[in-house]
Amino acid sequence: MKFLTATDKYIARLVIVPMLSVFVIAASLLVLDKMLKLFDFVATQGGPVSVVFKMLANLLPEYASLAIPLGLMLGILFAFRKLATSSELDVMRAVGLSYTRLLRVPYLFAIALALLNLAIVSYIQPLSRYYYEQLQFQLRSGALGASIKVGEFNSLQDRTALRVDSSRDEGRDLQGIFARIATAKGQVMVISAREGQFFANKENPDTVILRLTDGQIVQDGPGIVSPRVLSFASHDLPIDLPKIEQFRQRGDKDREYFLPELLQIGWSDKSTEAARAQSRANLNYRLVEVAMMFLLPLLAVALAVPPKRSSSALGVFLSIVMVVAYHKVNEYGQDVASLGRIDPTLALWGPFVAFAVLIVWMYWRLAYVPGGQPIGALETGFAKLTSRLRKLFASRADRQKAQETLAAQEEAARAA
Repeated sequence: MKFLTATDKYIARLVIVPMLSVFVIAASLLVLDKMLKLFDFVATQGGPVSVVFKMLANLLPEYASLAIPLGLMLGILFAFRKLATSSELDVMRAVGLSYTRLLRVPYLFAIALALLNLAIVSYIQPLSRYYYEQLQFQLRSGALGASIKVGEFNSLQDRTALRVDSSRDEGRDLQGIFARIATAKGQVMVISAREGQFFANKENPDTVILRLTDGQIVQDGPGIVSPRVLSFASHDLPIDLPKIEQFRQRGDKDREYFLPELLQIGWSDKSTEAARAQSRANLNYRLVEVAMMFLLPLLAVALAVPPKRSSSALGVFLSIVMVVAYHKVNEYGQDVASLGRIDPTLALWGPFVAFAVLIVWMYWRLAYVPGGQPIGALETGFAKLTSRLRKLFASRADRQKAQETLAAQEEAARAA
Protein backbone atom coordinates (compact mmCIF):
# COMPACT_ATOMS: atom_id res chain seq x y z
CA MET A 1 0.00 0.00 0.00
CA LYS A 2 1.15 3.53 -0.73
CA PHE A 3 2.09 5.64 2.25
CA LEU A 4 0.57 8.72 0.61
CA THR A 5 -2.51 8.18 -1.51
CA ALA A 6 -4.25 10.58 -3.87
CA THR A 7 -6.52 11.60 -0.99
CA ASP A 8 -3.47 12.50 1.11
CA LYS A 9 -2.04 14.59 -1.69
CA TYR A 10 -5.37 16.34 -2.10
CA ILE A 11 -5.48 17.15 1.63
CA ALA A 12 -1.88 18.38 1.43
CA ARG A 13 -2.81 20.85 -1.31
CA LEU A 14 -5.75 22.06 0.75
CA VAL A 15 -3.55 22.55 3.83
CA ILE A 16 -0.44 24.16 2.40
CA VAL A 17 -2.04 27.19 0.69
CA PRO A 18 -3.90 28.63 3.73
CA MET A 19 -1.03 27.60 6.01
CA LEU A 20 1.52 29.64 4.06
CA SER A 21 -0.96 32.50 3.66
CA VAL A 22 -1.66 32.70 7.39
CA PHE A 23 2.05 32.47 8.16
CA VAL A 24 2.89 35.35 5.81
CA ILE A 25 -0.02 37.50 7.02
CA ALA A 26 0.72 36.92 10.71
CA ALA A 27 4.44 37.60 10.30
CA SER A 28 3.74 40.70 8.20
CA LEU A 29 1.36 42.15 10.79
CA LEU A 30 3.88 41.62 13.57
CA VAL A 31 6.66 43.16 11.48
CA LEU A 32 4.58 46.18 10.47
CA ASP A 33 3.59 46.84 14.07
CA LYS A 34 7.24 46.76 15.15
CA MET A 35 8.44 48.72 12.10
CA LEU A 36 6.61 51.90 13.16
CA LYS A 37 8.22 51.77 16.60
CA LEU A 38 11.67 51.13 15.14
CA PHE A 39 11.39 53.99 12.66
CA ASP A 40 10.53 56.32 15.54
CA PHE A 41 13.39 54.96 17.65
CA VAL A 42 15.98 55.22 14.86
CA ALA A 43 14.82 58.73 13.91
CA THR A 44 15.13 59.81 17.55
CA GLN A 45 18.66 58.44 17.74
CA GLY A 46 19.56 60.02 14.39
CA GLY A 47 20.61 56.74 12.80
CA PRO A 48 20.44 55.60 9.17
CA VAL A 49 17.20 54.10 7.85
CA SER A 50 18.93 50.90 6.77
CA VAL A 51 19.39 49.85 10.39
CA VAL A 52 15.59 49.53 10.74
CA PHE A 53 15.51 46.70 8.22
CA LYS A 54 18.49 45.00 9.87
CA MET A 55 16.70 45.07 13.21
CA LEU A 56 13.51 43.72 11.65
CA ALA A 57 15.47 40.90 10.02
CA ASN A 58 16.80 39.92 13.45
CA LEU A 59 13.25 39.90 14.83
CA LEU A 60 11.92 37.57 12.13
CA PRO A 61 12.92 34.33 13.94
CA GLU A 62 11.05 35.45 17.05
CA TYR A 63 7.96 36.27 15.01
CA ALA A 64 8.30 33.04 13.03
CA SER A 65 8.14 30.98 16.23
CA LEU A 66 4.73 32.57 16.86
CA ALA A 67 3.42 32.54 13.30
CA ILE A 68 4.36 28.93 12.47
CA PRO A 69 1.98 27.28 15.02
CA LEU A 70 -0.83 29.65 14.05
CA GLY A 71 -0.31 28.99 10.35
CA LEU A 72 -0.22 25.22 10.93
CA MET A 73 -3.45 25.19 12.91
CA LEU A 74 -5.43 27.48 10.60
CA GLY A 75 -4.13 25.70 7.49
CA ILE A 76 -5.45 22.36 8.74
CA LEU A 77 -8.66 23.95 10.03
CA PHE A 78 -9.51 25.66 6.75
CA ALA A 79 -8.70 22.49 4.78
CA PHE A 80 -11.01 20.25 6.85
CA ARG A 81 -13.66 22.96 7.02
CA LYS A 82 -13.74 23.05 3.23
CA LEU A 83 -14.03 19.25 3.14
CA ALA A 84 -16.88 19.36 5.66
CA THR A 85 -18.91 22.17 4.08
CA SER A 86 -18.62 20.62 0.60
CA SER A 87 -19.67 17.15 1.93
CA GLU A 88 -16.39 15.64 0.71
CA LEU A 89 -15.60 14.67 4.30
CA ASP A 90 -18.82 12.62 4.50
CA VAL A 91 -17.79 10.75 1.35
CA MET A 92 -14.34 10.00 2.76
CA ARG A 93 -15.88 8.79 6.00
CA ALA A 94 -18.36 6.65 4.09
CA VAL A 95 -15.60 4.78 2.23
CA GLY A 96 -13.88 3.88 5.52
CA LEU A 97 -11.38 6.71 6.05
CA SER A 98 -11.38 7.67 9.74
CA TYR A 99 -10.39 11.06 11.10
CA THR A 100 -7.18 9.51 12.43
CA ARG A 101 -6.29 8.23 8.97
CA LEU A 102 -7.05 11.62 7.42
CA LEU A 103 -4.67 13.26 9.88
CA ARG A 104 -1.63 11.53 8.37
CA VAL A 105 -0.65 14.46 6.15
CA PRO A 106 -1.42 17.14 8.78
CA TYR A 107 0.84 15.34 11.24
CA LEU A 108 3.62 15.17 8.66
CA PHE A 109 3.35 18.96 8.41
CA ALA A 110 3.23 19.23 12.21
CA ILE A 111 6.37 17.11 12.70
CA ALA A 112 8.35 19.03 10.05
CA LEU A 113 7.30 22.44 11.39
CA ALA A 114 7.87 21.37 15.00
CA LEU A 115 11.46 20.41 14.13
CA LEU A 116 11.89 23.72 12.33
CA ASN A 117 10.46 25.61 15.29
CA LEU A 118 12.73 23.67 17.66
CA ALA A 119 15.77 24.74 15.61
CA ILE A 120 14.53 28.34 15.66
CA VAL A 121 13.96 28.56 19.42
CA SER A 122 17.11 26.56 20.21
CA TYR A 123 19.74 28.37 18.16
CA ILE A 124 18.46 30.88 15.58
CA GLN A 125 16.22 32.98 17.84
CA PRO A 126 18.78 33.44 20.68
CA LEU A 127 21.45 34.48 18.21
CA SER A 128 19.19 36.89 16.33
CA ARG A 129 18.00 38.36 19.62
CA TYR A 130 21.61 39.08 20.61
CA TYR A 131 22.29 40.78 17.27
CA TYR A 132 19.13 42.86 17.73
CA GLU A 133 20.32 44.05 21.14
CA GLN A 134 23.74 44.76 19.65
CA LEU A 135 22.23 46.96 16.93
CA GLN A 136 20.28 48.88 19.57
CA PHE A 137 23.44 49.44 21.60
CA GLN A 138 25.44 50.55 18.57
CA LEU A 139 22.68 52.92 17.54
CA ARG A 140 22.57 54.56 20.97
CA SER A 141 26.36 54.80 21.18
CA GLY A 142 26.79 56.20 17.66
CA ALA A 143 28.77 53.24 16.33
CA LEU A 144 26.51 53.01 13.30
CA GLY A 145 27.52 56.40 12.01
CA ALA A 146 24.47 58.21 13.29
CA SER A 147 24.07 61.55 11.55
CA ILE A 148 24.09 64.93 13.27
CA LYS A 149 20.63 65.79 14.57
CA VAL A 150 19.29 68.80 12.73
CA GLY A 151 17.99 71.74 14.76
CA GLU A 152 19.42 70.44 18.06
CA PHE A 153 22.63 70.93 20.02
CA ASN A 154 24.82 67.85 19.64
CA SER A 155 27.37 67.28 22.40
CA LEU A 156 30.72 65.81 21.28
CA GLN A 157 33.31 64.74 23.85
CA ASP A 158 31.64 67.00 26.46
CA ARG A 159 33.65 70.02 25.21
CA THR A 160 32.10 70.65 21.82
CA ALA A 161 28.51 71.69 21.16
CA LEU A 162 27.44 71.61 17.53
CA ARG A 163 24.20 72.74 15.92
CA VAL A 164 23.22 72.70 12.24
CA ASP A 165 20.19 74.08 10.45
CA SER A 166 20.05 71.43 7.71
CA SER A 167 22.06 68.51 6.39
CA ARG A 168 22.46 66.55 3.17
CA ASP A 169 24.32 63.48 1.98
CA GLU A 170 23.45 61.46 5.14
CA GLY A 171 24.86 64.12 7.47
CA ARG A 172 28.20 64.73 5.74
CA ASP A 173 27.23 68.06 4.13
CA LEU A 174 25.93 70.61 6.68
CA GLN A 175 24.44 74.12 6.34
CA GLY A 176 24.02 76.82 8.95
CA ILE A 177 26.64 75.68 11.45
CA PHE A 178 27.11 76.93 14.99
CA ALA A 179 29.80 75.43 17.25
CA ARG A 180 31.03 76.18 20.76
CA ILE A 181 34.34 74.65 21.82
CA ALA A 182 35.81 74.78 25.33
CA THR A 183 39.55 74.07 25.63
CA ALA A 184 41.36 72.51 28.58
CA LYS A 185 42.79 75.96 29.51
CA GLY A 186 39.32 77.46 29.92
CA GLN A 187 39.23 79.31 26.62
CA VAL A 188 35.99 79.29 24.61
CA MET A 189 35.67 79.53 20.84
CA VAL A 190 32.34 80.26 19.19
CA ILE A 191 32.27 79.44 15.49
CA SER A 192 29.57 80.15 12.91
CA ALA A 193 29.77 79.14 9.26
CA ARG A 194 27.56 79.02 6.21
CA GLU A 195 28.29 75.35 5.46
CA GLY A 196 30.68 72.54 6.27
CA GLN A 197 31.70 69.03 5.32
CA PHE A 198 33.09 66.08 7.25
CA PHE A 199 36.34 64.46 6.08
CA ALA A 200 38.23 61.48 7.46
CA ASN A 201 41.59 62.09 9.12
CA LYS A 202 44.08 59.55 7.77
CA GLU A 203 46.72 60.45 10.34
CA ASN A 204 44.39 59.97 13.32
CA PRO A 205 41.37 57.68 12.77
CA ASP A 206 39.88 58.80 16.11
CA THR A 207 39.47 62.34 14.77
CA VAL A 208 37.40 63.73 11.90
CA ILE A 209 37.88 67.06 10.13
CA LEU A 210 34.94 69.46 9.82
CA ARG A 211 35.86 71.83 6.96
CA LEU A 212 33.93 75.09 7.44
CA THR A 213 33.24 77.65 4.70
CA ASP A 214 32.46 81.39 5.01
CA GLY A 215 32.27 82.02 8.71
CA GLN A 216 33.62 83.75 11.82
CA ILE A 217 35.45 82.67 14.96
CA VAL A 218 35.04 84.48 18.29
CA GLN A 219 37.64 83.56 20.93
CA ASP A 220 37.38 84.50 24.60
CA GLY A 221 38.67 83.30 27.93
CA PRO A 222 41.20 83.92 30.71
CA GLY A 223 44.11 86.11 29.63
CA ILE A 224 42.21 87.64 26.70
CA VAL A 225 41.37 91.32 27.29
CA SER A 226 38.73 91.60 24.55
CA PRO A 227 37.18 88.85 22.42
CA ARG A 228 39.06 88.11 19.23
CA VAL A 229 37.05 87.96 16.01
CA LEU A 230 38.37 86.20 12.92
CA SER A 231 36.62 85.88 9.57
CA PHE A 232 37.58 83.00 7.30
CA ALA A 233 36.77 81.61 3.89
CA SER A 234 37.80 78.07 4.85
CA HIS A 235 38.71 76.60 8.21
CA ASP A 236 39.43 73.01 9.27
CA LEU A 237 38.09 72.11 12.69
CA PRO A 238 39.32 68.78 14.15
CA ILE A 239 36.68 66.95 16.19
CA ASP A 240 37.53 64.00 18.39
CA LEU A 241 35.20 61.05 17.95
CA PRO A 242 33.56 59.75 21.12
CA LYS A 243 34.95 56.51 22.44
CA ILE A 244 32.49 53.69 21.74
CA GLU A 245 32.13 51.03 24.36
CA GLN A 246 32.28 47.40 23.36
CA PHE A 247 29.01 45.51 23.45
CA ARG A 248 28.65 42.77 26.04
CA GLN A 249 29.12 39.11 25.32
CA ARG A 250 26.15 36.96 24.34
CA GLY A 251 24.30 35.39 27.24
CA ASP A 252 23.61 38.33 29.52
CA LYS A 253 19.89 37.49 29.20
CA ASP A 254 18.29 34.04 29.35
CA ARG A 255 16.63 34.56 25.95
CA GLU A 256 20.10 34.71 24.34
CA TYR A 257 21.24 31.28 25.54
CA PHE A 258 21.15 28.23 23.32
CA LEU A 259 19.13 25.26 24.52
CA PRO A 260 22.20 23.22 25.66
CA GLU A 261 23.47 26.29 27.53
CA LEU A 262 20.17 26.59 29.38
CA LEU A 263 20.45 22.93 30.38
CA GLN A 264 23.96 23.49 31.67
CA ILE A 265 23.09 26.63 33.66
CA GLY A 266 19.82 25.29 35.04
CA TRP A 267 21.45 22.26 36.66
CA SER A 268 24.86 23.68 37.52
CA ASP A 269 26.01 24.10 41.12
CA LYS A 270 28.11 27.09 40.08
CA SER A 271 25.05 29.12 38.99
CA THR A 272 23.08 31.26 41.39
CA GLU A 273 19.57 30.31 42.43
CA ALA A 274 18.09 33.17 40.39
CA ALA A 275 20.05 32.15 37.27
CA ARG A 276 18.95 28.53 37.64
CA ALA A 277 15.30 29.54 38.03
CA GLN A 278 15.42 31.79 34.96
CA SER A 279 17.20 29.17 32.86
CA ARG A 280 14.78 26.39 33.80
CA ALA A 281 11.77 28.60 33.19
CA ASN A 282 13.01 29.66 29.76
CA LEU A 283 14.00 26.10 28.85
CA ASN A 284 10.58 24.68 29.75
CA TYR A 285 8.86 27.56 27.98
CA ARG A 286 10.65 26.83 24.70
CA LEU A 287 10.04 23.09 24.92
CA VAL A 288 6.36 23.39 25.82
CA GLU A 289 5.76 25.79 22.92
CA VAL A 290 7.20 23.21 20.52
CA ALA A 291 5.34 20.29 22.14
CA MET A 292 2.06 22.18 21.80
CA MET A 293 2.36 21.98 18.01
CA PHE A 294 1.65 18.22 18.10
CA LEU A 295 -1.79 18.97 19.56
CA LEU A 296 -2.74 21.53 16.92
CA PRO A 297 -3.90 19.03 14.22
CA LEU A 298 -6.36 17.47 16.69
CA LEU A 299 -7.63 20.90 17.76
CA ALA A 300 -7.95 22.09 14.17
CA VAL A 301 -10.02 19.08 13.09
CA ALA A 302 -12.20 19.21 16.21
CA LEU A 303 -13.10 22.85 15.52
CA ALA A 304 -13.19 22.66 11.72
CA VAL A 305 -16.29 20.48 11.32
CA PRO A 306 -19.46 22.56 11.87
CA PRO A 307 -22.85 21.02 12.70
CA LYS A 308 -24.89 19.59 9.85
CA ARG A 309 -26.70 22.14 7.68
CA SER A 310 -24.60 24.87 9.25
CA SER A 311 -21.80 27.07 7.95
CA SER A 312 -20.91 28.63 11.30
CA ALA A 313 -17.36 30.01 11.59
CA LEU A 314 -17.34 29.88 15.38
CA GLY A 315 -14.64 27.19 15.34
CA VAL A 316 -12.21 29.46 13.49
CA PHE A 317 -12.66 32.26 16.01
CA LEU A 318 -12.48 29.87 18.97
CA SER A 319 -9.28 28.21 17.70
CA ILE A 320 -7.44 31.53 17.49
CA VAL A 321 -8.64 32.53 20.96
CA MET A 322 -7.55 29.21 22.46
CA VAL A 323 -4.06 29.26 20.93
CA VAL A 324 -3.39 32.91 21.80
CA ALA A 325 -4.73 32.46 25.34
CA TYR A 326 -2.58 29.38 25.86
CA HIS A 327 0.48 31.28 24.63
CA LYS A 328 -0.21 34.09 27.10
CA VAL A 329 -0.65 31.56 29.92
CA ASN A 330 2.77 30.13 29.06
CA GLU A 331 4.32 33.59 29.11
CA TYR A 332 2.81 34.28 32.52
CA GLY A 333 3.99 30.88 33.79
CA GLN A 334 7.52 31.62 32.58
CA ASP A 335 7.57 35.01 34.31
CA VAL A 336 6.35 33.56 37.61
CA ALA A 337 8.72 30.57 37.43
CA SER A 338 11.71 32.78 36.61
CA LEU A 339 11.11 34.63 39.89
CA GLY A 340 11.34 31.33 41.78
CA ARG A 341 7.77 31.48 43.09
CA ILE A 342 6.71 28.19 41.48
CA ASP A 343 8.39 25.17 39.95
CA PRO A 344 8.85 25.65 36.17
CA THR A 345 7.61 22.13 35.44
CA LEU A 346 4.32 22.80 37.22
CA ALA A 347 3.93 26.33 35.86
CA LEU A 348 4.43 25.36 32.20
CA TRP A 349 3.68 21.66 31.82
CA GLY A 350 0.58 21.84 34.05
CA PRO A 351 -1.34 24.07 31.60
CA PHE A 352 0.00 21.91 28.75
CA VAL A 353 -1.51 18.77 30.28
CA ALA A 354 -4.84 20.53 30.88
CA PHE A 355 -4.82 21.88 27.31
CA ALA A 356 -3.95 18.42 25.95
CA VAL A 357 -6.78 16.74 27.88
CA LEU A 358 -9.28 19.29 26.57
CA ILE A 359 -8.12 18.86 22.96
CA VAL A 360 -8.10 15.05 23.12
CA TRP A 361 -11.62 15.10 24.57
CA MET A 362 -12.83 17.42 21.81
CA TYR A 363 -11.28 15.23 19.12
CA TRP A 364 -12.68 12.05 20.71
CA ARG A 365 -16.18 13.58 20.75
CA LEU A 366 -15.95 14.37 17.05
CA ALA A 367 -14.26 11.19 15.83
CA TYR A 368 -15.70 8.40 18.00
CA VAL A 369 -19.07 9.63 19.35
CA PRO A 370 -21.91 9.31 16.79
CA GLY A 371 -23.22 12.78 16.08
CA GLY A 372 -20.77 14.21 18.58
CA GLN A 373 -20.01 17.90 18.37
CA PRO A 374 -17.28 19.25 20.72
CA ILE A 375 -18.68 22.76 20.78
CA GLY A 376 -22.29 21.89 20.10
CA ALA A 377 -23.62 23.98 22.98
CA LEU A 378 -21.56 26.97 21.87
CA GLU A 379 -22.72 26.48 18.28
CA THR A 380 -26.36 26.44 19.42
CA GLY A 381 -25.92 29.56 21.53
CA PHE A 382 -24.03 31.30 18.74
CA ALA A 383 -26.77 30.40 16.23
CA LYS A 384 -29.47 31.78 18.54
CA LEU A 385 -27.51 34.97 19.13
CA THR A 386 -26.93 35.42 15.40
CA SER A 387 -30.62 34.82 14.67
CA ARG A 388 -31.68 37.41 17.23
CA LEU A 389 -29.24 39.97 15.87
CA ARG A 390 -30.51 39.38 12.36
CA LYS A 391 -34.12 39.82 13.47
CA LEU A 392 -33.20 42.97 15.38
CA PHE A 393 -31.46 44.58 12.43
CA ALA A 394 -34.16 43.32 10.06
CA SER A 395 -36.92 44.86 12.20
CA ARG A 396 -35.06 48.15 12.31
CA ALA A 397 -34.64 48.07 8.55
CA ASP A 398 -38.33 47.24 8.08
CA ARG A 399 -39.41 50.12 10.32
CA GLN A 400 -37.11 52.51 8.50
CA LYS A 401 -38.45 51.31 5.14
CA ALA A 402 -42.06 51.69 6.33
CA GLN A 403 -41.35 55.22 7.54
CA GLU A 404 -39.80 56.10 4.19
CA THR A 405 -42.82 54.66 2.34
CA LEU A 406 -45.26 56.58 4.55
CA ALA A 407 -43.34 59.78 4.04
CA ALA A 408 -43.36 59.25 0.28
CA GLN A 409 -47.12 58.67 0.31
CA GLU A 410 -47.73 61.84 2.36
CA GLU A 411 -45.55 63.82 -0.03
CA ALA A 412 -47.49 62.48 -3.01
CA ALA A 413 -50.81 63.35 -1.31
CA ARG A 414 -49.68 66.91 -0.64
CA ALA A 415 -48.51 67.25 -4.23
CA ALA A 416 -51.91 66.02 -5.51
